[in-house]
Amino acid sequence: MPIKAKENLVGAWAFLFGLIFAAIGSLIGNTLLGPEARAIIQLSLIGIGFIVGFFVSERDAQTFLLAAVALVLVSYSGIQGGLLGAAVVKVSSNPVMQFVFSFLASLLLMFVPATIVVAIKAVFAISKR
Repeated sequence: MPIKAKENLVGAWAFLFGLIFAAIGSLIGNTLLGPEARAIIQLSLIGIGFIVGFFVSERDAQTFLLAAVALVLVSYSGIQGGLLGAAVVKVSSNPVMQFVFSFLASLLLMFVPATIVVAIKAVFAISKR
């Protein structure tokens, strides 16, 4: 079911901002930023994940959890497969692969907190019934 125009405006904008922030942070994070700036980006993505999780409605919780769990599993698998490929084929110096690994890790940083918040909200909603 599509979300109405003003029903979940904060969560939708936080999600979009988080994706853009993850992409930009992944693009410039490995080369131009120091460890302190990368830590700030990572903490910001975790905070955005909490915001996204808080604004998911109870009605959309099941769909969000299914999609988020799939995304977290695929991101984690992509990172692990890439690490194995880097160890075997030595592709870790490829800047495109570095961006992909960094972006997948950034998605994990944003979606794991959001998934935890929505799952806890869903458990409380079930216990109220």
